[in-house]
Amino acid sequence: MTQAARSAPFQKRGMTVNIAYLLTPKHRVAFLYDDNTIRQGLEKLRHHGRSAVPVINRKGQYVGTVSEGDFLWRLLPDEGTPCPCSVKELERLHVRDILRENPSVRITASLDELLDSIVRQNFVPVVDDLNSFIGIVTRQDIIRSLAAEKDAAPPLRKIV
Repeated sequence: MTQAARSAPFQKRGMTVNIAYLLTPKHRVAFLYDDNTIRQGLEKLRHHGRSAVPVINRKGQYVGTVSEGDFLWRLLPDEGTPCPCSVKELERLHVRDILRENPSVRITASLDELLDSIVRQNFVPVVDDLNSFIGIVTRQDIIRSLAAEKDAAPPLRKIV
């Protein structure tokens, strides 16, 4: 995709943004199912080298985000809750048990909605009208697009 095409969503600030220009599609995103075990989730995070991933249900709907910290806090003993440290115990717990709600945006979101979400997280999950997960927009993609737009803007001329 050309730089001009990637910067197109930012040309009309405050208007509807075509997030598709910035979207990393679902098939290129590491994600977990909410019924995966804690062990499966940790293995997938390690395999893909990610610190956080979106979580979907088996219908493909976005249900939240899980991070390394969420796994860590679940593994530490809580008041009255023993530490599930054996592999067998990790097989009984599921990702849905440690799930954290992270706001998603619709594919038709405005630039303001997208920017509001991206300041609080490294990526924003994108869903369609049925809340089906279709991909993510990363903070890095937004910054690159803004930088490309700035570089593509005609230089200011001095008015005499």
